[in-house]
Amino acid sequence: MKNLTTAIYSQMAGSAFGTSINSRLYKGQAPDGTSYPYSCYFVVTNTPERTFTEDYRNVIVQFSLFSSESGSTEIENMAAALEALYDEQPMTVTGSTLIWMKLTSTTGANKEDHITPSGTQSVWVVHSDYEIMTSLD
Repeated sequence: MKNLTTAIYSQMAGSAFGTSINSRLYKGQAPDGTSYPYSCYFVVTNTPERTFTEDYRNVIVQFSLFSSESGSTEIENMAAALEALYDEQPMTVTGSTLIWMKLTSTTGANKEDHITPSGTQSVWVVHSDYEIMTSLD
């Protein structure tokens, strides 16, 4: 799983998605006080799939995008950049061969209330799920 985390961050470095979130991509959740925009991701499932001769991992990763802009343009651009970066794109995962990484579902941009140290703030949110299939080397 550590190698997949490294691959996700390496793919983001220098990308339009990385620029759109100012390279603020966090595993799990963002630290208190993180400036918007940013993204978090976490592993939803990590399912082994084995045959007699091969060992695969089928992983579902959810990316959550957050924007405090008054309109939805920024978050929609972030979501488009995320999709362009990871959906059906090659990615190097050390110790594995990437079979695919594909977008399986995404929510439209919605407003959600986030509790911050200074109070509650309404922000734009998009959640996108990706299925990642790898073959262990």
